[in-house]
Amino acid sequence: MGPEPLALATHETGDWCIRFLLISLVVTPARWVLDWPRAMQVRRMIGLAALGYALVHLALYIGNENLRLWHVVLEIVKRPYLSIGFTALIGLAVLGWTSTDTALRRLGREWKPLHKLVYPIIALGILHFYIQSKINVSEPVLMTGFFLFLLLWRVVPSRWRALPWPLFAMAPLAAAGAAGLEYLWYALATNLPAAEIFKANFDLEFEIRPAVWVLVAGLAAAAISGVWWGLRQVFRGSPNLAKSQRIHE
Repeated sequence: MGPEPLALATHETGDWCIRFLLISLVVTPARWVLDWPRAMQVRRMIGLAALGYALVHLALYIGNENLRLWHVVLEIVKRPYLSIGFTALIGLAVLGWTSTDTALRRLGREWKPLHKLVYPIIALGILHFYIQSKINVSEPVLMTGFFLFLLLWRVVPSRWRALPWPLFAMAPLAAAGAAGLEYLWYALATNLPAAEIFKANFDLEFEIRPAVWVLVAGLAAAAISGVWWGLRQVFRGSPNLAKSQRIHE
């Protein structure tokens, strides 16, 4: 695992926490686009997996600091990226605590607005990742692009959410957003040539940039959705959007 296995494990668990959170955001679009209501049954498990990785991430960090709890507390207070990450962890713990059926019944209408905090929590987690990564922010940029893609889907009018066409428009928008934020990061937070890094998005002779991967993944998702939608029309006849909306409400 390298010369510092504990530090590496700390980073990996943090990465997987954000990955699982992003996967949890995929569930709702999958329910609509794939006409798969049962997808919602796995969202809670995915969210709890993200919380589990976050807790292990914190435990490994404490272990890497030789279990000096007071030192860890001071570091969290003193270092902004640790403060941001810990804030995200607290928020995620609250969502995990209130994810049970009992909590859902007790909170009633307040449950859904509370769990919309997952969006700022993910944003904080990605920001924590940016600051911790410092120079090479390729993976945070990739996660940013996927996050933007999933957020864009959520602003699509409900009558279009089951259709594949919005996904084709969302892919370049998310990729552009990822490339733009990558440029801003390198321009404002580092001494690296941000303009040259931005231009690399259009030069495929070298390493493929994260924004390009976001574009490819988004278009692939749109294509798969389009094929699935087409097959459904073949077997079901003309689309019935009203029925589709009733199913997904």
